[in-house]
Amino acid sequence: MKMDEPNKVGLRENKREDVCPSKKGKLDLKSVRAQIEQAADEKTGPEYWRSLEELAGSADFQEALHREFPKGASEWVDSVSRRGFLKVMGASLGLAGMIGCVRLPLEPIVPYVRQPEEVIPGRPMFYATAVTLGGYASPVLVESHLGRPTKIEGNDQHPASLGGTDIFAQASILTMYDPDRSQSVMSMGDQRSWQSFLTAMRGPLNAQKALQGVGIRILTPSISSPTLADQLRNFLKVYPQAKWHVYEPLNRDNRLEGAKLPFGEPVETRYNLEAADVIISLDADFLYAGFPGNVRYIRDFAKRRNPEDNMNRLYVIESTPSSTGAKADHRLPLRAVDIEWFARALAGALGLDAGVPDLTGEVAKHADFLAGLVRDLEAHGGASVVLAGDPQPPVVHALAHAINAKLGNVGKTLFYGDPVDANPVNQAESMKDLVADMRGGKVDLLVILSGNPAYDAPADLDFADLLKSNKVSLRVHLGLYQNETADLSHWHVNQTHELEAWGDARAYDGTVSIIQPLIAPLYNGKSAHEFVALLSGQADATGYDLVRGYWQKQQSGGDFEAFWRKSLHDGWIEGTAFTSKQVGTKANHLPLATKLDENALELNIRRDPTVYDGQFSNNGWLQELPKPMTKLTWDNAALIGPKMAGRLEIKTEDVVELELNGRKVTGPVWIQAGHPDNSVTVFVGYGRRRAGRVGTALGFDAYSLRTTAAPWFATGLQIRKTGETYKLASTQGYQTMDTPNGDTRPLVRETTLEEYRKEPSFAKEEEPAPGLTLYQPYPYKEEDYAWGMTIDLNSCVGCNNCMLACQSENNIAVVGKEQTVIGRHMHWLRVDAYYQGDRDNPKAFFQPVPCMHCENAPCEVVCPVGATNHSSEGLNDMVYNRCVGTRYCSNNCPYKVRRFNFFLFQDWETPQYKMMRNPDVSVRSRGVMEKCTYCVQRINERRIDAEREDRKINDSQHADELQTACQQSCPAGAIVFGNINDPNSKVSKLKAEARNYSLLGELNTRPRTTYLAEVSNPNPELKS
Repeated sequence: MKMDEPNKVGLRENKREDVCPSKKGKLDLKSVRAQIEQAADEKTGPEYWRSLEELAGSADFQEALHREFPKGASEWVDSVSRRGFLKVMGASLGLAGMIGCVRLPLEPIVPYVRQPEEVIPGRPMFYATAVTLGGYASPVLVESHLGRPTKIEGNDQHPASLGGTDIFAQASILTMYDPDRSQSVMSMGDQRSWQSFLTAMRGPLNAQKALQGVGIRILTPSISSPTLADQLRNFLKVYPQAKWHVYEPLNRDNRLEGAKLPFGEPVETRYNLEAADVIISLDADFLYAGFPGNVRYIRDFAKRRNPEDNMNRLYVIESTPSSTGAKADHRLPLRAVDIEWFARALAGALGLDAGVPDLTGEVAKHADFLAGLVRDLEAHGGASVVLAGDPQPPVVHALAHAINAKLGNVGKTLFYGDPVDANPVNQAESMKDLVADMRGGKVDLLVILSGNPAYDAPADLDFADLLKSNKVSLRVHLGLYQNETADLSHWHVNQTHELEAWGDARAYDGTVSIIQPLIAPLYNGKSAHEFVALLSGQADATGYDLVRGYWQKQQSGGDFEAFWRKSLHDGWIEGTAFTSKQVGTKANHLPLATKLDENALELNIRRDPTVYDGQFSNNGWLQELPKPMTKLTWDNAALIGPKMAGRLEIKTEDVVELELNGRKVTGPVWIQAGHPDNSVTVFVGYGRRRAGRVGTALGFDAYSLRTTAAPWFATGLQIRKTGETYKLASTQGYQTMDTPNGDTRPLVRETTLEEYRKEPSFAKEEEPAPGLTLYQPYPYKEEDYAWGMTIDLNSCVGCNNCMLACQSENNIAVVGKEQTVIGRHMHWLRVDAYYQGDRDNPKAFFQPVPCMHCENAPCEVVCPVGATNHSSEGLNDMVYNRCVGTRYCSNNCPYKVRRFNFFLFQDWETPQYKMMRNPDVSVRSRGVMEKCTYCVQRINERRIDAEREDRKINDSQHADELQTACQQSCPAGAIVFGNINDPNSKVSKLKAEARNYSLLGELNTRPRTTYLAEVSNPNPELKS
């Protein structure tokens, strides 16, 4: 399979590229490797580095470093020269106005005739609801302005989140307002009415009723909704010969089958990481979005990373670099196929029968690592936990269960319970059965709820071709988009978004959340509840009646109205969490380990960090969100390690052909530090053919290599260079802070726990005295408020949730791949990834970098029009109407945190986006500089509340009432904001800690944002 034709704009010949110099001349592997090795020998290279170019100290990188804007970012691309333009316009005082604002069309507005009593213009209301991913509910609070949902926050009262969110929950608000969503019922390409669909369905359903539904098949993704599951089971009672199939590409088959091996039944494991002193991850990326329960797990993990307390220790054995691996105290990169051998060796060393007589191959090279790990586990029996990732086969999960039982961890650091999935079948087998029935002509009516199997079903099933063959008489699809599956269906019904519909769903711990709508359906769609009700003969049933009716039957006694109101108010139904269950252990006969070829190339298939399985392909926020390790945007790539790249003489952005068992795909390469040797990682979710205007024809389709026999990884891969190159948009080389003395004053400060106890103040550098300035210092101490922030690098897991929360809160524009390539992305907050040590297995660190709000701000003194200035409370403010776009402020900012609107990036025409924006934040236009404001709109809102009640913000009775968007969304609690003039505030106490340091503090900028240095907890027996 070739890359999609529209993407050939990314293929380039030998011609000049207007891109950041650090992106040019990418990785001549021989010369770069020589430079890196020379730097290592002479100890002249940087200790902490963000890219291989920086590590090598390339001339291109140094040129980029000393330019605020990359080449091309500030070039005049119009046919009129810059000089000619200024000559024409120089006398006009309207120049600033021309580039500083855009005139909006006049539109009539209509006030309330009778204003609802509870609605106060300018005061948002919050509603508790939930959004789902993979069947698991994320409890959220949705901010609504006059009936328009504008922002999503975590439900701080819900046990599954405690107030945090993940990137998919944050971005769901943009999906709801997406103008590319399906807006009508469609039949064979024609727009039809709901009533015509009802008429078309009536005959086939009546015919099947006489046959007991023998020809009906329903295909759903994983479902945790008690109401929807009850509806489907009732439907199967009416049509007893019908079948309910379940499939989604990123399923948990391995986890459930791994539970059946020792327990004989599918059970789900839930972890109590707060009680774990030692954590072992076997390819489980549990600290990133997409892992069920990740928000709570991040919070529990971060609580134990305090060096002043009993700090935990994390070992990660993984097949591709991840956020979880970056936080590890010890990380071991292995091919995915080798991790089973490691798990067997670990179990054998603990006295279990694991079917591996001797260490061989790649695992044998790490015998010392294994021995130290075993002794650490044995010393922490009952206070340790082993997690296995979904990509690993059932035997690895079974071994994890056995190890946890052996160590006495069950009931302490992990618990077993019923699966959240209402129909926990083996989804691969279920899909194979459905395909067999379709090929056999046994299916007359196929109903597909919400999925997209024509795009993401295993390649060996040829599901899309089967739909084209017309072996199924009637194919019906319900979905948010007219996607690849809708295109091959006879009927497509537009679905409501979860923020538009009533429903219910279970969180990872089983707690049921009631999903309530924040807005009427934008396109008159139908929810899954209403659609299934139609199949059961209840065409007029509403989602509200269905959900409420189900729970009314569950509450036989008591005051149902009180129960219902409380459940809606709280966001979940009390007492619905799954209780821990005792599982019996059957005779465990693990399949024998197969012999491995340690030189065989492996294909490693993973979910994409930002577009997941492809369902978020049309979400611009997620497409432009840098992936945590590569910082790639708008594309997927084939990740390989530096050693493998050197052997094959492959460079970053070279296009290669990947072939596995006769199936082929082409895509660009990204050389990733820390990637295992002899392995290639690809991410699903790209190569879409019908995603929408944003997501169609981006990247390559990795699903074309995925089969039912090998859904996650397989050996036997062949890789060949095509001779072409493809431009990738990565932000990793941009906004690099110039640190000539970075070897002695690194941007990231870190040490080990042992060294920290010897020297707690290791992070503090000698900074200039407070009065050492040419300007008269402002007496901030005399003010009621002096705002400041701390970011704990020990807690930050690099989830990027803060970036999306900031984008949603502050109406930050999406600029697209072309603009990202030339350095024009607009995120006010970035999360830098730094590496240290051997490029084949470096340590990694995350560092969020917002505006520092310096007291001695270098940006302010150079602005010729006073557009950037300081408030009495220490905020570095931007006056957008004054800004004339000189960009002097950005040139003078050592932190590289200012963003300039080179074009009119905001969409001011699409009415849906107007509804989505936060009315408390200005929408910026072209020619304007923008940056982090410490969410000044939230400060002012809380100030009004406090003044009205004659008190101070965040007083003892209203603790944490003021939080910035990044702080409120952070699942780790790594970001703390508050009044540093209040000695009792949390931020003041953190700034007084020994680990607190200022970024580039030697420049005497006096930043209000400071950092708590990172402290790792390595095993003294092992090398760090």
